[in-house]
Formats: sequence, structure tokens, C-alpha cells
Amino acid sequence: MDLYNSVSYDNSRSLALSYSTSFGLSSRLFGSKVKPHIYAIYGLVRIADEIVDTYKGPDSGKLLDDLEASTYDAMKSGYSTNPIVHAFALTAREYKIDQPLIAPFFASMRMDLNPQNYDERNYKKYIYGSAEVVGLMCLRVFCEGDMAKYDRLKNGASALGAAYQKVNFLRDMSSDYKELGRLYFPGVTFDDFDESAKKAIIDDIEKDFSMAYSSLRQLPRTARAATVLSYEYYNELLKKLKRTRTDNIKKSRVRVSDYKKIVILIKVVIREKLRR
Repeated sequence: MDLYNSVSYDNSRSLALSYSTSFGLSSRLFGSKVKPHIYAIYGLVRIADEIVDTYKGPDSGKLLDDLEASTYDAMKSGYSTNPIVHAFALTAREYKIDQPLIAPFFASMRMDLNPQNYDERNYKKYIYGSAEVVGLMCLRVFCEGDMAKYDRLKNGASALGAAYQKVNFLRDMSSDYKELGRLYFPGVTFDDFDESAKKAIIDDIEKDFSMAYSSLRQLPRTARAATVLSYEYYNELLKKLKRTRTDNIKKSRVRVSDYKKIVILIKVVIREKLRR
């Protein structure tokens, strides 16, 4: 069984590193004990994203239901024939990531099956399930069973997850709308998206980042450098979006260059070493 467990975590790692260069960079800074569990969480999330974003078949809803059910079954038994689900279940069992924390994620994924116009309530519901609970799952791992620390930091973790998701929405506005028929920001239409609407969105994101920052600095050393790096990367992306005209945001995806990512990485590594 140890071999299968190891192979399952290796599969999650491979999946995570293949899909995101920015996540791949930051994840390398996690402590060795934390790292496989973060890959396991990312792996399950990635499979669900693939169902609703890439596959998009007529049976997507059933596949999502099956994935959720198999996840809960594996959490009970400690075993799945799907290596990604198996790794996640092992992590969930070890760090007490329970169904009430996972179910909102799948609920948000179901909201993507049928494009809709988001009001404020559904917007918050979607962000909570698609991003905030993922941050809370990671925080369970970071805190290694210290629930007092988890309770102290959970609001910051939720705010950071929300900020990341909103930045993604703004960055991906063009492809989300043109390829998937989605626009998440309430009260905003694609054609009428202008500088005023962009400013309101960015102001909201900056509030989330501000709320998250104090919690970020209190994370355990095994998680702090990696999380700070992702924070700095997304902050840089937000600054670039702030400088980008709305008509350009509606045409193509805004990116941070690989060179800039490396510069941010070096700065964070040096700063974190000086803190020790």
C-alpha cells in the first residue's frame, strides 16, 4: 500500500506542475512535509476544473457528481482506484478536511456547467466554493492540526483565496467570455466593461489582499515562503491589470513575464532567509 500511496502523490505532483508555471514555482518553496499534500489538493481541484472547463461534454454533470461521490467514499475507506482521488483522500483524512469544507467547491463547479449572469449573492457563493474553501483546505495542512492557529488565520486565508480568484476573473475575462460564455462580476457586462468598472473590481481585490496580509505573515515556516511568493506574484499581476486598458483586457489574457516571476522568486527567497 505504501507504494500505491507514493505513486498517487507523485501523480498529483505531476498534474500540478504540468498545469501552472506560477504554482509550480511557488510550490517548490513548501516544506517537504507540506508539499505532497498541497499537490494532492491541487490535483483534485484540477480534475474538477477539467470537467467543466475543458471536457464540457453532455455528461459533465454526472462526471462531477461521480467525482464528488468517489471523493467522499475514498475519505471513508482510505482508498480509491483513481490515484488523484486516493492522494486527496489520504490528505483529507490526515488533516481533517471534511465534507462541509469540500461540498461548496463542487457546488461552485456545478455553477459553471450552465453560464449565468451573477448577482452579488451568487458571486460570493461561487468565490467561496471555488477559491476560499481551497485556501482553507491548504490552511488545515499548514497548521498541522493546530486548530487554534487555524481559527486565527482562516479569515485571512479566505480573503487570499478570494483575491486570487477575482484576479483570475479579471485576467481571464476575454477567454472566459468568448470561449466559455462566462462573466462573473455582478452588474458588469462584457460590452460595457470600462475603467470605472475595472477600478471598482480592483479596489475590492485590494481590500481582500490587505485583509490577507497579516495572516500571511503568521503562517508556519513550512508554508510561509511559498504562500508569500504566490501573494507577490498575484499582486504583481494585479498591478499590471491596473495599468492595462480595459479594451486590451477584453482582447487577450494579461500575463506576468517569466523573467519577472524569477525576479519576484529571488526577492522572496532572500527576504524569507533574512527573517530566520
